[in-house]
Order: sequence, then structure tokens, then C-alpha cells
Amino acid sequence: METNETFNYTYSAKQQEEIKAIRNKYVKPQLTEDKMAQLRNLDASVTKKASSASLAMGVIGTLALGFGMSLSMSEFSKILNNYENLAMPIGIVTGIVGIVLICLAYPLYNAILKKEREKIAPEIIRLADELIK
Repeated sequence: METNETFNYTYSAKQQEEIKAIRNKYVKPQLTEDKMAQLRNLDASVTKKASSASLAMGVIGTLALGFGMSLSMSEFSKILNNYENLAMPIGIVTGIVGIVLICLAYPLYNAILKKEREKIAPEIIRLADELIK
């Protein structure tokens, strides 16, 4: 006579969640993401590219403006030694170049945004149509 005794135990909801959280750390992540997440990521990638390029342009312009101001308004011009008299004109020109770069940052943002939107539009429209249906 063989007796088959088994012991069953059910964990509480809190323990179940903890078990699932620990298990998820060791499960390979799913490579397929839902279509809404894909749509959001594509839309965000367009603005990220435009923002980073215009931000870089603005920072470079700000640095050029600051260098030009310090060259023309302080004793920093002594680094030019014999050409110390040229510090003011060089500083003004460098400052103007910096101002131009700062002013071009926003049009650069708009141009990159428009170009990237045109490039990615078919994929965005395809995903949006699939989600709407």
C-alpha cells in the first residue's frame, strides 16, 4: 500500500508579487514592444535629435560670445602681447559670431525637426493607423 501524500501551499498576494518581481529580474526581456510604446519612442526620437543639435549650437554660441566679451572688456587681452590693440576688434567680431550662432539655434531646431518628421512620417502613420483600427 503506497500512500501519496502531497503538501500544497499557496502564497499571499503580497508574496506572489514579490516572487514575480524576483522572477522578472532573471527572465530575458521581451524584444517586442507594444505599438503604442513604439509610436511614443519614434516621436520622442525626432525631438531629441533636434534638441541636442540646437542645444550644442547654442552652447557653442554662448561660449564664443563670452570669450569675445572677455577679450574686449577685460585684461584678458594681454595674452595677445604685441597685438593688444587688436583685442577689442577681435573680441567684438567673436562676440557677434557668438550672437549669430545663438540666434541660429532655434531655426536649426525647426529645420532638423521638419527633416526628421518627414523621414519618419510613414512609420508613424502606419503605427497610428494600426492603433486606431
